[in-house]
Amino acid sequence: MTRLAQWIESTTGIGADLQEKLFATVGTILVLWLIRFLVVRLILRRTEDVRARYRWSKLTGYVAACLGIFLVGRVWFEGVASLATFLGLLSAGLAIALKDVVADVAGWMFLMWRRPFWIGDRIQIGEFAGDVIDIRLFKFSLLEIRGWVGADQSTGRVLHVPNGMALSHTVASYNQGFQHIWNEVPVLVTFESNWRKAKEILQGIADKHAQSLGEAAQQRIREASKRFMIFYTTLTPTVYTSIRDSGVLLTLRYLCEPRRRRGTEQAICEDILDEFGKCGDVDFAYPTQRFYDNAVEGRPGARADSQ
Repeated sequence: MTRLAQWIESTTGIGADLQEKLFATVGTILVLWLIRFLVVRLILRRTEDVRARYRWSKLTGYVAACLGIFLVGRVWFEGVASLATFLGLLSAGLAIALKDVVADVAGWMFLMWRRPFWIGDRIQIGEFAGDVIDIRLFKFSLLEIRGWVGADQSTGRVLHVPNGMALSHTVASYNQGFQHIWNEVPVLVTFESNWRKAKEILQGIADKHAQSLGEAAQQRIREASKRFMIFYTTLTPTVYTSIRDSGVLLTLRYLCEPRRRRGTEQAICEDILDEFGKCGDVDFAYPTQRFYDNAVEGRPGARADSQ
């Protein structure tokens, strides 16, 4: 071995100390590779489960890589600094290489500490929305809503979202703080309709469906005001009036629980259809085409000169 080392030094110019480190590095890598190879072969013989094989293959690869970095680092850095210094350099390198993983762990700590949402809450984070069904170290899971389904109802898909998104994206919570949402039902009636009567009908329907919600909402606001600056002077439903190209728009605005949005909207719409069906002077506006002769149909003071 001494002659071989001398020959290598004379041929390549690599000193004995450097040769020793190189041989130790190669030997360490070969031993770890061989151990991992034997472990994976043993697992492949004992199980036919594709998922288990994949998980064990990944796990043994990660363990071998970490051990290799540690052992090889001891070989090359023992003359530079103590083990603590090496571990510090290793930690810094891992933090850079695994920044997404570190962000996910930091996000998990934020979720555990501040709890912007918890299991069972309905949230929207970035482009994803759903009910939180699980929170783990690296990811949390949502039972998706929206997508191709309307009115915030479930699609049946489970989304696995990295925890790091809780730190880098806006989180909209349906449940934290004030646990009700405002919903609106727009109703467009024709200009010829008795819009004041239609507005009274809508207000009566809204009041009927909001009777049991007022006190509960007031209690929620009192609880939320202890943590957030949330205050409303009016929680009762209301109907707003505006003018559109094809008619008078009456917008019914009311409070509802997040998971009952579609149910309450359906009940309100059915009542609107029933009540408007009884009225001969209220009609829905919809896309249509008509010819208007201002000289004949216009108001007396706003008619065009027919001559």
